[in-house]
Amino acid sequence: MSASLPEEEALESEARSAPLGPLARTFSALRYRDFRLVWFGAFTSTTGTFMQTLAQAWVVYSMTDSALLLGVDAFLSTGPMLLFSLFGGVIADRMERRKIMLASQYLQMAFAFVLALLLWTHTVKIWHIFLLSFLTGSAQSFSGPAYASLLPLLVKPKDVSNAIAMNSMQFNLARVIGPVLGGLALTAWGAAACFALNGVSFLAVIVAYMLIRSPVVRGRGERKGILAEMKQGFAFVIGMRPLLMLTFLAFAGTFLGMPIVTFLPVVAKVIFAAGPKAYTFLLTSYGLGSVMGALFVAYASHAARKGRLALILQVGFAALLVAFAFSRSFRLSLVIAFGAGACIVGVISLYSSLVQLATADHMRGRVMSIFMLAFRGGMPIGNLIAGYIAQRWSISMALAVNGTVLAAIAAAYLIRGTNLDEA
Repeated sequence: MSASLPEEEALESEARSAPLGPLARTFSALRYRDFRLVWFGAFTSTTGTFMQTLAQAWVVYSMTDSALLLGVDAFLSTGPMLLFSLFGGVIADRMERRKIMLASQYLQMAFAFVLALLLWTHTVKIWHIFLLSFLTGSAQSFSGPAYASLLPLLVKPKDVSNAIAMNSMQFNLARVIGPVLGGLALTAWGAAACFALNGVSFLAVIVAYMLIRSPVVRGRGERKGILAEMKQGFAFVIGMRPLLMLTFLAFAGTFLGMPIVTFLPVVAKVIFAAGPKAYTFLLTSYGLGSVMGALFVAYASHAARKGRLALILQVGFAALLVAFAFSRSFRLSLVIAFGAGACIVGVISLYSSLVQLATADHMRGRVMSIFMLAFRGGMPIGNLIAGYIAQRWSISMALAVNGTVLAAIAAAYLIRGTNLDEA
């Protein structure tokens, strides 16, 4: 939608204020109208998504009693990022990003309602869940680069890091609230209700995208073929060494770290011989820690040496991952999960901020698609390998090995004194 003021003047008007105190600085990106709309819409929708994630993991594991098939479902939901995200990045730099997001939300809403209907009518098969996971992941792989490259256009450059941290906060706040609501709905009404409520939640983000102004992307230049533009994106990343290192570290973090979330149902059921309530507590504790981590990054968004801080947090996360693997106290595991959530969201938020700040608007879709290919693409591969190790040996072995390798990688960069802020 068009605005009464030119885009830059509108953003300047929204951001103009007296020097900010600590609290206002932490939430500075929320001063912008369009960012607020997207933030609250995304928070509502993401809450619904985590309700479905909790219910779906429990349904898959209950139907199959297999950690490997739980990893397969996680692979199918995030695996399309490996196939389609690069194309999504080119499209994000060619088309209006707001329209891409709307199309994706409509599709994901439809898939959630279909799965709710299958569960409600007791006709669901495991292949239904796998297929719909793949379709949902495919829609997200095209919208992910568009969403990541849209956010910096909704705020002034000085608030980009804060906007990314605030986006992480809404995601992880939803990670806390979603499982709580999902656990209540799962216990009271069954899994079908979780899927249906997720479908309804997409309405909030759809309305938000309809209301925001459509930011102008400058410097696009002459269009080339899709493969040629994709090649430009790779050349840009490869030509900037810090971007290449950030992309690798993001891959390592999710490849080795994210199985802690995927296999929480296995930890709850196998290690603690508990049911969905214990799984919900573990996921909620991890989510609460993630919110605190996002708040910390939002507060520190204007600080120097973000790269070094991210590496320190990554070492901390790896150590907590090893501790979680060997913990046999449920209360201690809750504390460790909290700390792990705080560390990993800080890591990813800081890496993403550094990538965004180093990239021009007209290249951002392609660069973020490469970063997201590494960041989110590491999840399905890591889940498959961790699922195999958990099935072959134990979930403790899978998490301990991952934590040890991740600690070694991050520590090596710290010892060498690598500067990730040079981009």
